[in-house]
Amino acid sequence: MNNNQTKIGMPMQRGIGFLVFLFPFLSLITPSGIGFSSIAFVLALLCVPRKAWAAMAPHWREIRWVVAAFGFYFAFALLCVLVRPETRWDYLDKPSRMFLGLSAAMLVVLARPPRAVLWWGVIGGALAALPFIAWQRIVLDIYRPGGFLNPITFGDIALALALVAMAAAIDYRHSARKALWPALGALAGLGATLLSGTRGGWIALVLAAILFLTYARLLQTRPVRLLLIGSFALFASTFFIPAFGVQERVGQGMHDVRTWLDGGSALSNIGIRLELWTGARYIIAQHPLFGLDPLSVRAELKELAQQGVIQDVVLPFEHLHNDVLQAQATGGVFGLLAYAGILLAPFLFFARSVGRSARRSMPQFAPAMAGMLVVLAYFGFGLTEVIFWSLKGSMFYVLMVALLMGFCLSAQADPNMETQSGQ
Repeated sequence: MNNNQTKIGMPMQRGIGFLVFLFPFLSLITPSGIGFSSIAFVLALLCVPRKAWAAMAPHWREIRWVVAAFGFYFAFALLCVLVRPETRWDYLDKPSRMFLGLSAAMLVVLARPPRAVLWWGVIGGALAALPFIAWQRIVLDIYRPGGFLNPITFGDIALALALVAMAAAIDYRHSARKALWPALGALAGLGATLLSGTRGGWIALVLAAILFLTYARLLQTRPVRLLLIGSFALFASTFFIPAFGVQERVGQGMHDVRTWLDGGSALSNIGIRLELWTGARYIIAQHPLFGLDPLSVRAELKELAQQGVIQDVVLPFEHLHNDVLQAQATGGVFGLLAYAGILLAPFLFFARSVGRSARRSMPQFAPAMAGMLVVLAYFGFGLTEVIFWSLKGSMFYVLMVALLMGFCLSAQADPNMETQSGQ
């Protein structure tokens, strides 16, 4: 391939690097940072479509399943619109924007900015989010603050930033002083998710700990190991600090479960979820292949409540508070495959990148590890929430996955990028 085919000017190159930084930095502290970034990446790609395609073409074999997964996710949504008269065309908004979000990977491969721009955006975003949410919680006395998002989505994205910051520390593993900033970013993200009162993210944190233990043999430097041990230990210690409210939230959750099991009122955060999941099982059993559109799912829940199968506390809720059940109830087997694809295909891409990195002096280990953490985190979020119901939550996922994919591919093509990113 002729290098001239993929050469872009320095202003464009720096502009793409700046967009990479802005995306995580603005995600939690502005009302439209995620939406702005998603549009900006597409517009930037439209400025250099041929060069971006030429830069990505050599990597097509490695990314084809990820592209296919997001393509299937969009195609299935389009099919639902075409065959279900009650499904409106705006149902395609999120799947189409998620598919276009892969443009971020193409731009990274084309411009090849140092991945430090992403790490600093993540660290800065987490550090800015903590005082922002603390102000809402302490000064404004909001019990469940969420910034410009709902508390659950804010807490989940804050935790995702913390996990990416932990992975970023791998690039600075040879210097305890340089690893300090990713450590601060990780702690800030964990603090922000605690202040939001989000409990669903705790499952994601357990999955992240398991992943780090799985690859512990590759984390051979003391600063990174201390960061990981310290972060998880500090998070666990908050259970014993009443000001964080963790103990209260755990006790409340246990009480909600006992009340529901004893046949009492389901009017509680966990009780409502348990009732929704009970109703979802009935709907899935009756419509296993293709499911129902979201409005019909709500109508079915109302009918089940009238029959006394579930309690009517579920009626005001728009979704089932579980991504797996939501995908299957609204799309049947094919909907479940579409949901599984956008998680499994990126996860396998990053897992292969980690494997290659281990054999080649770890040139892409940090972004690949970060990618696996983001995917695992979103799977964990989806066990108690429909994180993909939120457009901002969905776009954060696809843009972060796309950027990390781009940095993995760039590091594979140029192993020296690891050294550059850690400087």
